[in-house]
Formats: sequence, structure tokens, C-alpha cells
Amino acid sequence: MIPLEKPGSGVSSPAAASGSGRASRGLSAPRRPPPPPPQPRGLLTEIRAAVRTESFQERYSLSPGRELGRGKFAVVRKCIEKDSGKEFAAKFMRKRRKGQDCRMEIIHEIAVLELAQDNPWVINLHEVYETPSEMILVLEYAAGGEIFDQCVADREEAFKEKDVQRLMRQILEGVSFLHAHDVVHLDLKPQNILLTSESPLGDIKIVDFGLSRIMKNSEELREIMGTPEYVAPEILSYDPISMATDMWSIGVLTYVMLTGISPFLGDNKQETFLNISQMNLSYSEEEFDAVSESAVDFIKTLLVKKPEDRATAEECLNHPWLTPSSSQDPSVKVKGAEEAAGALPEGDSLPEISSDTQTPDAEEAVAAEELIVVTSYTLGQCRQSEKEKMEQKAISKRFKFEEPLLQEIPGEFIY
Repeated sequence: MIPLEKPGSGVSSPAAASGSGRASRGLSAPRRPPPPPPQPRGLLTEIRAAVRTESFQERYSLSPGRELGRGKFAVVRKCIEKDSGKEFAAKFMRKRRKGQDCRMEIIHEIAVLELAQDNPWVINLHEVYETPSEMILVLEYAAGGEIFDQCVADREEAFKEKDVQRLMRQILEGVSFLHAHDVVHLDLKPQNILLTSESPLGDIKIVDFGLSRIMKNSEELREIMGTPEYVAPEILSYDPISMATDMWSIGVLTYVMLTGISPFLGDNKQETFLNISQMNLSYSEEEFDAVSESAVDFIKTLLVKKPEDRATAEECLNHPWLTPSSSQDPSVKVKGAEEAAGALPEGDSLPEISSDTQTPDAEEAVAAEELIVVTSYTLGQCRQSEKEKMEQKAISKRFKFEEPLLQEIPGEFIY
């Protein structure tokens, strides 16, 4: 970014030097406009789609009824193509957000969808329209809605383990394809995984690439983005993002799909961030009473603090839990309430953060605190009684945080 010149510095203009011009008459010289904000790194800038400028409603009719999804800068509506009668989802995206031109970020999202158009587990892009104020992405319609709905359903109606195994294989095949093409999604969560049908249970479609980035081996990318319950520890500590950042989110997603519980969710964002940074989660029999040991082992290969130690998408696909010969028998249970790495013994609480004596855990918590203070959050101490933990489990089924973290493109909408 070019620094702004200080008043009175720099070379005087010829008009000012000669005593002529507006400045010599006591008028201030016109200010140069501020430089445009730099575009985020890791964006694709070219698309193949022909951007249509004719009226969207000449070719499509919007279906009556509720919206499919809505965020601060986008809304998704079901629509019908008039000529074919086919159903689609139209994502209306504002080009200006908080006074900034974000058209190039929409172009990037289109380019990622084009890159993944041959993958069956990524939502398909049909065509693109543009008006003076917005861009409209006409997308494949996934009639089954978000997997989120079944994650929070009563356990009788929720996913069975064999369902999660099948859907997780599809999610990982889609993510493996993206990673092989240098795309990191950065917002994998139940709201961004759709189903082609609800009953019978259909296949998955990965959506919402508004936060995705292109990762090259020679480049280092550090950004604060994602949804609080699903962000990896390296996001909070502002360490480099990698494909492993997605794999952490898949670990949280698997935990949620199997148990209906969000593993790191606290009463507020600060507690959630501290739970993540200190790996405060449980694999107790209470949460996994109907889940196989193999499934728990799968999650443990992903919810690992060091990114380099997490399983890759390809390694996950070869895990015994997801191989065709894997047991579907839910009677193979977790053996103890304290098996979890990082689980707290009964009666213990999280350590206080002291400015005098810094343990490794405290240093990590302080690092997270410094980050969050900069971003307008204040990270406080987190002490939980057993009663509070039980209350948190009840709250966790509501999944309070759906907005992505510290960025301008909410992922609350489902496409």
C-alpha cells in the first residue's frame, strides 16, 4: 500500500512554486482519493462463464415461499427456469459491502465453482447474471436442505452412524478434489453441506465458497476467517492456513453429525475460542453412547492441535471407519469417560491465566487473547463447574454461532 504523504512534505507542484493556481489564492489543493483496499490474497480472477446482463426474471420466475437462506450481503431464493421448468437456486450477491467493491470476491467464488464443475460433491453452477448492484449465481437446487437440520434433530430422527459414514466419504472425496486443485474451503460446517433429498437420504453437495482461497506451496496465507465453532487453532493464533485447516473443521463436523453436540461451543465466543485453543473437548461415553470406537478414533486423527499432525483427506478415506469392510455395529462403544486426549478430570476446571507465571497452556490462551482483543473481542478466564458443563451440553444442540468469524461475507445462507 502506498503511504499517504504528510502535510507539507514532498515536492511542491509548479503552480504552488510560482505562486499561481488555487493554492496561491488561499484554497486548499484537492485531496487525492485514498488508494483502494488491497484485494485478499489467494483469489482467482478469471472465469469462463458468460455474465448475462439481461433481466434475470425474463428467463426465471422466483418461487413463492420462504427464502432458502439469507446473510448480510446475499439472499438465496428458489427459482424455475421458464423454458425448461427446471428448479434452481438463485444466489443474489451484493457487489458493494460496507462501502467497498467486492465484485472480485464474487468472481473468485464463480471461478472455484467452475474449477469443481466435474466433481459430483460440489454444487453445480448453471449461469451468472449481473446488474448494477448485484451478481446472481444460478445454482443447482439441492432439495434436501442442510445437513444441519438433522444434526440438531431428536436422536431418533438424526443421522445413524452408517449414514454419517456414507456422507462423510462423499464430503472427503469432495474436499480431496478441492485440495488437489489447491482450494481450501475455510468454512466447512453443517450449514454448508446440502443434501440432494431428505427422504430417502440423498447425497451431499458442498456449497458457499465465499471464504475459500487458493493455496500455493510457495505462498503463506494468514487470515482470520471461519465460523467460531469450527475454526482451527491456527486461525486463532494467526498462524499460516493450510489444507489441514479444513481437516480440523471436518473433525468437528463429524463429531456434530454423530452426537448432535458441538464439541467446543461455550456460552459465548470467548469461551468457544478458549476451548479450541486449549483442546477442551470430551469423548466420554455420555456423548458417544451409540458410536463405535472406530468413529471416535477417526475424529481423534483430525482434532489435533498441530496442523502437520492431522490426517489428510486422502488418509481419512483410507481410515478403517470409512473403508467398505468397516463395522457398522454401534454396540462397539467407547470404553471410558476419560479416554479423550485433553479431557478434564472430574472436578477440575480450566487453569486461570496469570500474568506472573506462564505455563505453555496459559501462553497459548494469552496468544489467543491478544488476537481477539485486536479484533474487538475480549478473551476472559473460563472456569466451568460440572453443572455449567451439563448446561453447555444442552445449549450446544442449538449451535448458536452460524455467522462466519471476522469477515464481511456471512455464511448463514446455504448456497
